[in-house]
Amino acid sequence: MKRLITLATAIALCAAGTAFAHGYKAGPIEIDHPWSRATVAAVPTGVVYFVLRNPSQEEDRLVAVSTPAAEKAELHTHIRDGDVMRMRKVDAVEVAPASTTALEPGGLHVMLIGLKQPLVKGKAFPLTLVFEEAGPVTVQVDVQGATDKAPSHTGSGRDGHTH
Repeated sequence: MKRLITLATAIALCAAGTAFAHGYKAGPIEIDHPWSRATVAAVPTGVVYFVLRNPSQEEDRLVAVSTPAAEKAELHTHIRDGDVMRMRKVDAVEVAPASTTALEPGGLHVMLIGLKQPLVKGKAFPLTLVFEEAGPVTVQVDVQGATDKAPSHTGSGRDGHTH
């Protein structure tokens, strides 16, 4: 019975916008649905996507990322160079006051370089995000299918509460 009440409370809070599934917080910054695509052994790189929400009136910046799943993790964006889209490393991702910033396919993203093993659909791995003001937070990244274009709403067994 207690579990049912807790689940009902979590659902009500999600509906009210005060908590969200697959979410984490660093200070006021909310990190929603961290996800990646599955990779194969021959591919040494991967990507991570998520949404950053800043309900506060203070600006912040995502300044660093790291994971034990890869030798290096970097913040990247896609830019148009003539008729070609190219990836470029960025020093930080601005998180403006009262805004939402999406790290998504075709835009800003986390690039994983030198994967230590392939990313397997249905598994998860830790990723640490470091914000200039809010500080560090470690999130669990759900690995989706290799061709997925958006996060699944079925996680890898996490409790679904804001962490």
